[in-house]
Amino acid sequence: METVFFLSSKLVQWLIEPLNLVFLLTLVSLLFIYLRKEHIAKQILFGILVIYCLIGYAPSSESLARILEEAVPKADLSQIPQEQIAGIIILGGAISGEDFPADRGEVQIGSAAERVTKAIELIRKYPNLPFIFSGFSGKVSPTGMSEADAFKQLLAEQGLAEQTQATAFYENQSRNTYENAVYSKKIIQLLQDTNSPNFQEKKWILITSATHMYRSWLIFKKQDISVIALPVDYQTTQTLNWREFNVTGGAILWNNLLHEFVGILAYWLTGKL
Repeated sequence: METVFFLSSKLVQWLIEPLNLVFLLTLVSLLFIYLRKEHIAKQILFGILVIYCLIGYAPSSESLARILEEAVPKADLSQIPQEQIAGIIILGGAISGEDFPADRGEVQIGSAAERVTKAIELIRKYPNLPFIFSGFSGKVSPTGMSEADAFKQLLAEQGLAEQTQATAFYENQSRNTYENAVYSKKIIQLLQDTNSPNFQEKKWILITSATHMYRSWLIFKKQDISVIALPVDYQTTQTLNWREFNVTGGAILWNNLLHEFVGILAYWLTGKL
């Protein structure tokens, strides 16, 4: 059942990606031109122009992104005693393991690199706390190294392998956020069995992108995992640039937004949050 859900989500994700939608509508308009129904083709082409402008005009996507990014306030760790923190959970999505480490000898970090840099910062800050890196791959047919194993290699490259040997847990099975929470919970339950009775009362620092935090927070809450939200990888500022037009950046942000909003709806309908 989870495999069907995963494959369906990937199909929907492809269909709602803005530039893919523009491509499909262009094909439809060409079809109507071929059928000599130019009036319908013109209407579709006008719709494509509207979508193109909506994608490129920055405030249209940034205003919605800001809503998601501010849905869960960022915790101030300086105000939280370390005794109240169980550990750190880092969600995958920033590292491309796959074949890159084997072919190029390097771990590739993507646009959400702040998930990794913040994780390394906190691992250094809280050397005695356990941490869970959760992530296999979001691709339908992944190959090579998982994200979790790539993160493990990255820590070794940063000279943190020996320091984290007793505190590191690498979850390399999850393909989406729901599985991140489910598989992380199994590790947390094992840690509860080997720690003090009040361990289960502590909270876990959750690191993920700001636009992804709201859905993640709801899913982990559904799994009875108490988290301290630490969103990173912000895409908006406190002010909107009303003059900016950027199709490339807008397409990426709209893709993230639609992925999150559709994901929230799908997870709600299937009882995952």
